[in-house]
Amino acid sequence: MNSADQQAHDPYNPKDHQAEEDYGAGNIQMLEPLEAVRKRPGMYIGDVSDGTGLHHLLFEVVDNSVDEALAGFCDHIEVVINQDGSISVSDNGRGIPTAVKMDDKHEPKRSASEIALTELHAGGKFNQNSYKVSGGLHGVGVSCVNALSKALRLTVRRDGKEYQLDFERGHLKDRLIENVDGIEISPMKVIGPTEGRGTEVQFLPDDEIFSNITDFSFDILARRFRELSFLNNGLKIQLIDRRTGREEIFSYPGGVKGFVEFANQGKSVLHPHILHVLGSRASDIGTEITTEVAMQWNDSYSESVLCFTNNIPQRDGGTHLTGLRAAMTRVINKYIEDNEFAKKAKVEVTGDDMREGLCCVLSVKLPEPKFNSQTKDKLVSSEVRGPVEDVVSKGLMDYLLENPNDAKLICGKIIEAARAREAARKAREMTRRKGVLDGLGLPGKLADCQEKDPALCEIYIVEGDSAGGSAKQGRDRKFQAILPLRGKILNVEKARYEKLLSSDAILMLITALGTGIGRNTGTDDFNPDKLRYHRIIIMTDADVDGAHIRTLLLTFFYRQMPELVERGHIYIAQPPLYKVKVGKSERYLKDDTELDAFMLKVALDGAEVATDANNTQILKDEALAELARQYVLTERIINRLANWMDVEALRSIAHGVEIKLSTQEEAQNSAQELSSVLHEAQVEVIVDPRTSHLQLAIKRPHHGNIQTSVISADFVHSHDYAFLKEMAQVFRGLIREGAEVRRGEGEKQKRQKVTTFAQAMQWLLQQAESAVSRQRYKGLGEMNAEQLWETTMDPEDRRLLQVEIEDAIEADKVFTMLMGDDVEPRRAFIENNALKVTNLDA
Repeated sequence: MNSADQQAHDPYNPKDHQAEEDYGAGNIQMLEPLEAVRKRPGMYIGDVSDGTGLHHLLFEVVDNSVDEALAGFCDHIEVVINQDGSISVSDNGRGIPTAVKMDDKHEPKRSASEIALTELHAGGKFNQNSYKVSGGLHGVGVSCVNALSKALRLTVRRDGKEYQLDFERGHLKDRLIENVDGIEISPMKVIGPTEGRGTEVQFLPDDEIFSNITDFSFDILARRFRELSFLNNGLKIQLIDRRTGREEIFSYPGGVKGFVEFANQGKSVLHPHILHVLGSRASDIGTEITTEVAMQWNDSYSESVLCFTNNIPQRDGGTHLTGLRAAMTRVINKYIEDNEFAKKAKVEVTGDDMREGLCCVLSVKLPEPKFNSQTKDKLVSSEVRGPVEDVVSKGLMDYLLENPNDAKLICGKIIEAARAREAARKAREMTRRKGVLDGLGLPGKLADCQEKDPALCEIYIVEGDSAGGSAKQGRDRKFQAILPLRGKILNVEKARYEKLLSSDAILMLITALGTGIGRNTGTDDFNPDKLRYHRIIIMTDADVDGAHIRTLLLTFFYRQMPELVERGHIYIAQPPLYKVKVGKSERYLKDDTELDAFMLKVALDGAEVATDANNTQILKDEALAELARQYVLTERIINRLANWMDVEALRSIAHGVEIKLSTQEEAQNSAQELSSVLHEAQVEVIVDPRTSHLQLAIKRPHHGNIQTSVISADFVHSHDYAFLKEMAQVFRGLIREGAEVRRGEGEKQKRQKVTTFAQAMQWLLQQAESAVSRQRYKGLGEMNAEQLWETTMDPEDRRLLQVEIEDAIEADKVFTMLMGDDVEPRRAFIENNALKVTNLDA
């Protein structure tokens, strides 16, 4: 792991440096001091308010370790999310150089490691002898991480010693100063001897900078580390979350070939052998460019190509993608012509036909790549196209010649796509003659808005004429349009293009949006710039049918108009699920979570708990509210875990029974203690055959059978167990003899004797139930126009969910699993998640 990097020419003479194997303090070079990072962090790491910048910090550190792997000096990276919110990244690379740089202009002379963490553009990546290929992000590196961290500790294991530096908001703490030959130097602190090697960076993001989001997302990190493991064959990345006990190891020996296999999970692949090509070519400017590509066709109708440069993803492709497509078009066209496939089928094949159903991962590695912007979404290095085209052309032709059966299947798929495209073109011509897609005649059911500026307009897609009627009456006609769709629309995951154009609901939707549909098939090609409404809001009922229609619409947009999703035009309305009334006051609540919070607030209104008969302690106001919140959270955890664990055992843990499973003796004592408090249950110590860990088996009679549940070592080490154990401490001894809960004032005050805090809460919630009347809305048609406006359509008060794609591969897999032809993955998903459903269609 090493310091910041920038795609810039080395300002020093390369001849003055040693080779990469001699990586030392001389390789660290300074370009400019670290300034203004804390003042304008967005310039360096992106948005600090939405989590993007926060995760960017970590990726900077991890990318340094990956660069060590690219150079051949590291094969293991460990990332740990600590309970205090800090995060640690350690590797087994060479370690950042520790020697003092005697050419440092700073007084005292600093170590290379300190310079790397305190100078913005200082690093080994400026010297091509240190790193031939680097995936860094414009040279900001760990120095930027240091500047934006409340605390950072650097540990380097190198040359048999362990060194350490501690920083606070970018400034070194406890500086050591020594005098050598009359020159003041500031070496690193030596902790002691070590046999290991590598670098460890632990940092705590500064909450003054990241005010909104300071928690790292396990899923975001897992997605990036999975990519890095696939792209760097042999690299193992271990992600550990100390907050929850969750852990995952990313080690995929298959490289990009394994990446394609992973992306195609759940799909019906067309041919068994994945095409894999790896090769290097010199570009026209002399740099060596390594190209690795893997591809496999499946039976879907969409193309999925993932592009990477030096491990950095390019969402918008670039010159490497252009080279890949050119090679595919030339080679496959030649193969089809040589074998007269197209001639026999009487169709002409295009590049789009060849890419239908293609799953491909393209990775190029080169020194100093050029991108279109700081986000690096598109590669613009012109010298890349030629080498990529050469490598892919040779590899693809070899594959087709060596695998004639696979080649025949691929060509058959391409010919079928060409036929479908031609049939779709004829269908489009027919619909255009009827005036359906030309935009001249908008659908009759569409209630359009008066505003002509698309940026100010929004369209509600509603379910059926009943909801459509209320929405049309309640809307603001100036900028809100309503399109009612009758019944369920076509599942486009299973439908070819020509069938899609025969669906009245789909045609109505396309016409209303004004974008057209399809690519390279005629004058009505999809054009997102023609979109008539910049907010497309899906508004369906809060039941199973509504959820299904919403899923079908999302499938349509994701598969046929993905640019609308990527540009942030798709929203999901959040109509309230409940209307509650207390006295003369009415309120709308979005979901069960809001209802629970509201009922708790009503329950605690005017409530107090006397903890004993002498009123020694009266719990009320915020003190009671905090205990109530902890009680409710405890109940949620128990109810969630009760789907697969014994609920009485969980409550016993929450009441103070401690489970220890480290030794046989501890496990036996825990079994006896738990058995003494459970009713009609036996507790035994067993061994998990999978992990060989001790666990407790709880057996109790259930409808004539024996029902068995398990308390495992994983659960004992989990965040849930720790919380239940903590709550046992909070509530232990709180309620004593003669305790009483009260609600109300004066003559209207109600009282109830209790022996536990749980009894007090249950009584208060029962009082709230009797005071509140509630109505649950299943359909939008149950609301009148005024209610629909107030709750769901008024921009001042409504709630909308914006649909975004964070992980394209995961999104593709979910749509394929839920909406595709293969039943088994869908059945497995339902079986695995059925117990988590709390309210299917109440």
